[in-house]
Amino acid sequence: MQTGIFIHSTPELDGSIFEKTVIFIAEHNAKGALGFVTNQPYPRGLNELEEFRHVKAFPLLLGGPVDQEHLYFIHRRPELISGGVAVGGGVYLGGDFKTAVDLINNNTLTGRDIKIFIGYCGWDAGELEAEIEEGSWKILEAATLF
Repeated sequence: MQTGIFIHSTPELDGSIFEKTVIFIAEHNAKGALGFVTNQPYPRGLNELEEFRHVKAFPLLLGGPVDQEHLYFIHRRPELISGGVAVGGGVYLGGDFKTAVDLINNNTLTGRDIKIFIGYCGWDAGELEAEIEEGSWKILEAATLF
């Protein structure tokens, strides 16, 4: 499986926390996979988190049930945000978050450039492939994030 793709939950996952969920796969390797839910807004904005109260209002997404104590981000501006890892399709995972926040504050970055998530979705090696094979997830052929 490659990174930079989207998966959508099937009716097999109805009634679970992943019902009607679209996930962007940002990392996939021998250890497993990591992705972010892209269609569940978080009820608070970045500026409503104590550490970021000085930041202008910016939406957050609930990235998944794992590690909801930390923020993660993906972006399309590697020329402005150093340290990101290329995922595919011009999207980068992570990088210098302080720079990203500064760029949000001065209106250089918008929601068309960066998505910030609380938490993530994770799978051990072979787990996501097994879930796709059993019919819990369907790979979306034409989906966009930005």
